Amino acid sequence: MLATVFNIFKIRDLRNKVLFTLGLITIYRVGFHIPVPCFDQAAIKAIAESRGGSDTPLGRAAEYMQMFTGGTLDNSSLFGLGIMPYITASIILMLLGEIIPALKKLRQEGQTGYKKIQEYTRYLTVLICVIQSLMVMKLLGGKGLTYPGMYGRALIMGVGGMTAGTVFLMWLGEQIDEYGIGNGISLIIMAGIIARMPWAIARLYEKVDLTVGASAAGAVGLDKLLFLVASFVFVVAGAILITQGQRRIPIQQAKQMRGRRVYGGQRHYLPLRVNHGGVMPIIFASSFMMFPPVIIRQLAQRFPASNVLATLDETLGREGYTYNVLYVVLIFLFAYFWVTVQFQPKEMAKNLRDAGSFIPGLRPGRRTADYLESVMTRITYYGAAFLAIIAVVPTLVANLLDIDWRVATFLGGTGLLIVVSVSLDLVQKIEANLLMRSYDGFSEAGRIKGAYA
Repeated sequence: MLATVFNIFKIRDLRNKVLFTLGLITIYRVGFHIPVPCFDQAAIKAIAESRGGSDTPLGRAAEYMQMFTGGTLDNSSLFGLGIMPYITASIILMLLGEIIPALKKLRQEGQTGYKKIQEYTRYLTVLICVIQSLMVMKLLGGKGLTYPGMYGRALIMGVGGMTAGTVFLMWLGEQIDEYGIGNGISLIIMAGIIARMPWAIARLYEKVDLTVGASAAGAVGLDKLLFLVASFVFVVAGAILITQGQRRIPIQQAKQMRGRRVYGGQRHYLPLRVNHGGVMPIIFASSFMMFPPVIIRQLAQRFPASNVLATLDETLGREGYTYNVLYVVLIFLFAYFWVTVQFQPKEMAKNLRDAGSFIPGLRPGRRTADYLESVMTRITYYGAAFLAIIAVVPTLVANLLDIDWRVATFLGGTGLLIVVSVSLDLVQKIEANLLMRSYDGFSEAGRIKGAYA
């Protein structure tokens, strides 16, 4: 492993790409220490502790958003919104591309259409940034200002500063794609998630009590600590397995006669990912389940005499059985929804037929498309089941072991899957560069192998 790391810095081109990427990520983290003008950071920290730091639906929603940005509500920084507005805009246009014919036609035009969609994505990102920054300003409610009588100027500075920060992060991601190691937007998201891990470890360390017979409320004894470490290793290993898992469909290439020579006839495989939707089903389900508890909590506080709202508030709490059942159901629904949007068996069968390939025992065309759809439907069930387990693990750990839920979120869920998937993709890119120059990769066989179902 050390020899492979040294080989990375022996290759000048690869070394420059890695250092360039690290430099831009460093700029990304430095930006979180640049505050928005006209705001008093000490006052904002007090507001964050009173609103977002408590174990409430609003506090959980704020914590969920902060996990992707890598910052906290303790400081109103220029990069406070992170790169998530760009991700949201990309997802919206991706889904609209299946509904609006003009966008669908652009997707089929190759590089030209891709550049046009990227332009639309940037415009939509700015609009989403303005809306989200206005929500942050509304959450502050005119408090935390350096000069209380200048709310209008502070509002303009806050919205403009946060929007410019996200646009700058979007530009950083594009620079990493062009001049760095690649996959810039995902690396920025991963850096934001990893940046909060030291805080979680320090928070857990404060609760560790290795004294024999210690029974203080919220204390983490030796047994709990060992269980948390084992759980983390197990969940990470499972995430790697499900991320690399594939169902390999045998493909036979038809023989073709050209002159006096016969070409083709080779046998290869069509890989279908077990977790085709990646982390998107958990993101959609988490976002959908984020708003009902917040709305019901607000209504319950406004109408305290309503028994129905009080019951719903208790039922839809994160620790409630109903909440977690609905969460799992939504993960399954969004997993199949994402596969339906992204996986096109008819087009895949058409491409196989045009390339002169076929699945042994199946006629090209409709029979092949039906078979591919049935296989993807079956393996998606197992991928969604594993995603549901990963998503529920933090809640189970927080409830059974009496661990801070903000610490337990790093044992599973969206953040862990993003870190694992982006890390694997990064390692594969570096390994491809090493093998291209006749260097050994990270694995003994020279490439990272997936698990096949």
